[in-house]
Amino acid sequence: MASITLHGDSIHTNGELPAVGSTAPDFVLTDGELTDVSLSDFAGKKKLLNIVPSLDTGVCAISTKKFNEASQQHPDTVFLTISADLPFAQGRFCEAENIDAVKTLSTVRSPSFAEDYGVHIVDGPLRGFNARAVVVLDEDNKVLYTELVPEIGQEPDYDAALNAL
Repeated sequence: MASITLHGDSIHTNGELPAVGSTAPDFVLTDGELTDVSLSDFAGKKKLLNIVPSLDTGVCAISTKKFNEASQQHPDTVFLTISADLPFAQGRFCEAENIDAVKTLSTVRSPSFAEDYGVHIVDGPLRGFNARAVVVLDEDNKVLYTELVPEIGQEPDYDAALNAL
């Protein structure tokens, strides 16, 4: 169990992020076409997982926009934003914000993702949502970098995540 804060108040996740050097857990998430997408669908590419509570919040929107911009300098990397939002809402967000390089994926059919990655918030007002985290994987799904953002209202360390690529 990891401890983070929400506006300074302590809240907790169900576990820890995958360890650097370990193989990332596989997942099946839902894309904007309501298609199941697994980690293996991105085989042979580096992956940056931007895990957020909801694209309907300011910090989640900012991080998705910043990683969308950064993706231009990393053509060998797939940038994924993973949230509990419905795929339809994710699509509206991407269209409104001109997000064209980040692929959004929903946990709507796969609550095990948050459990497997240790980001499931287990108490407080955001119970049931994902904590804010970044996980960078190599072409073989080996974990290169992780960050569980300590205050859910803070942005992740973009430079550290991008340098891991």
